[in-house]
Amino acid sequence: MYNVDEALARILTAFERLPAQKMALDEALGRVLAEDIVSDVDLPPFANSSMDGFAVRAADVQTPGVQLAVIGDIPAGAFPSGQVGAGQAMRIMTGAPMPEGADSVVPVENTDGERMSPTLPKTVRITESGKVGDNVRPTGEDIQRGQTVLHAGRVLRAADLGVLAGLGVGWVSVIRRPIVAILSTGDELLNVDEPLVPGKIRDMNGYTIPALVRQIGAQVIRLGIARDTEQDVRAHLEKAISAKADLILSSAGVSVGAFDVVKSVIESMGEIGFWKVNLRPGKPLAFGQVQGIPFLGLPGNPVSAMVTFDVFARPAILKMMGRDPNVQTAEAITVESMRSDGRRTYMRVMVERRDGQIYARTTRNQSSGVLTSLVNADGLLIVPDGVTDVPAGTRLPIRLFDV
Repeated sequence: MYNVDEALARILTAFERLPAQKMALDEALGRVLAEDIVSDVDLPPFANSSMDGFAVRAADVQTPGVQLAVIGDIPAGAFPSGQVGAGQAMRIMTGAPMPEGADSVVPVENTDGERMSPTLPKTVRITESGKVGDNVRPTGEDIQRGQTVLHAGRVLRAADLGVLAGLGVGWVSVIRRPIVAILSTGDELLNVDEPLVPGKIRDMNGYTIPALVRQIGAQVIRLGIARDTEQDVRAHLEKAISAKADLILSSAGVSVGAFDVVKSVIESMGEIGFWKVNLRPGKPLAFGQVQGIPFLGLPGNPVSAMVTFDVFARPAILKMMGRDPNVQTAEAITVESMRSDGRRTYMRVMVERRDGQIYARTTRNQSSGVLTSLVNADGLLIVPDGVTDVPAGTRLPIRLFDV
């Protein structure tokens, strides 16, 4: 029996970062950047006004009440002609380039005009003093030429797309999204729209596992439900091969005595290792390959399937995406005593945050078949290997679902 770390290390050796592809900027949200972005321009590319007002020389506005001659108008998008000399000003709009000679902007609110009228005034009276640099955005204030703006491996967010647009990057190199084929197995399974009959259950894993894959940012191919015959299992796996999947995930049929059909098909098409992993919930686990495509068989119980996905499949998918496969954890304090059986245990817990601390208590039912225990949970509290008694007040790592 492998411990969790040994099993995960073996699985991750089968995965590498996928190749990059060029993508239009407006489609790149949430994708993983494949290369550093180095700016070849300054941003902003010229000094500009951050306010509607008047571009002046700071030396001329040291005394409130001074009156200046207005010699020009600079709307946004225009480039100023001429320069501001002693005793002069140019009216300027937000974002417009600073004229030569001016070193500050007086907001219109600090002049004798209440608003910017369509007619350019001949003079303007300054009601408050100013200093050099007031209300001026200097060249390169945001980004300087030659600066590394975004690093490879970053998951692109909305603000990142805005920066790339400002740099003139219309196409960006990102990691190709992994294609994950998902298969449910078992004669007992029904599709969601089929009526319940004795001895049958609806396929919950066929919805939870694809949702977890999409949540990471990978593509999903739903293979459907394979019945317990070699012919049907093979037909479903052939779909994954035809789709050029990067990973095949199955659920159910990986416990001792119930795996023969799937095992024999996969062995005939590739190879498989059948393991027991020292964790709870989710001890049975299968890993191998189908015609070169990595295969990971998760348990059938809904909670076990989701927990083992989080522990083993998520890191593998993240690695293919060029992201850190290590799961982020925080520290939680237990508010009740807990029992484990000595395996590394992932307790479904609800949390409360008080005074900068996270406090955790278990959900009502910890059975691996009770999916509502995850519906009601905020995270998974990780009880280490070899620990059977967890007193109240114990500090343990927790995998929060919102991280």
